[in-house]
Amino acid sequence: MLSKKQTLQIIEAMGNLFPYATCELIHKNAFELLIAVMLSAQTTDVSVNKITPSLFEKYPTPEAFVAAPVEDIMEQLKTIGLYRNKAKFIKGCCQMLLSEFGGQVPRSRKELESLPGVGRKTANVVLSVAFNEPAIAVDTHVERVTKRLGICPSNATVREVEEILMKQLPKEIWGIAHHRLIFFGRYQCTARNHDHDVCLQLLKENRPIKAK
Repeated sequence: MLSKKQTLQIIEAMGNLFPYATCELIHKNAFELLIAVMLSAQTTDVSVNKITPSLFEKYPTPEAFVAAPVEDIMEQLKTIGLYRNKAKFIKGCCQMLLSEFGGQVPRSRKELESLPGVGRKTANVVLSVAFNEPAIAVDTHVERVTKRLGICPSNATVREVEEILMKQLPKEIWGIAHHRLIFFGRYQCTARNHDHDVCLQLLKENRPIKAK
């Protein structure tokens, strides 16, 4: 595993490669972000962004989702994966937002994870992006990249990857580190077969240590 200094240097190098790394899910507020992240499970952000403008125009509030038949919500989501389950989770989530949280997206991880369809990764994205709270959301890109670069052991669980990154990086950059790792994994060090030496060379050109 890399040291704290080496890990930080990698994140800084990724920042040089992707200086504008940020959340790519289109949203106007915490509620729209919550729904968009729920929709993004096993689906690309691009696919989610194609449907959310019309979705939020039709259902702009938790009340609107709750009032809609779940079949109508499914119809809006049918171009993305797992749309039937996602429609049910979204409706249940909105019902709980109204019954337990006054229609507002809660600002704690525990409360967010109490919502139907919301796991730790979704909660961390909402905390970080919507509320600017320190959090690291580990998706498939973050997990793959950190293991490939030696930041985390190859057998680490998703939770262990998150905990290692939290220990290795200053708290104030957890949020931006999450986005840089995603961009690096999404646009450079992809899951498809590729020349990984190119990825390492790009990082070497931006940091004074040898990638592992």
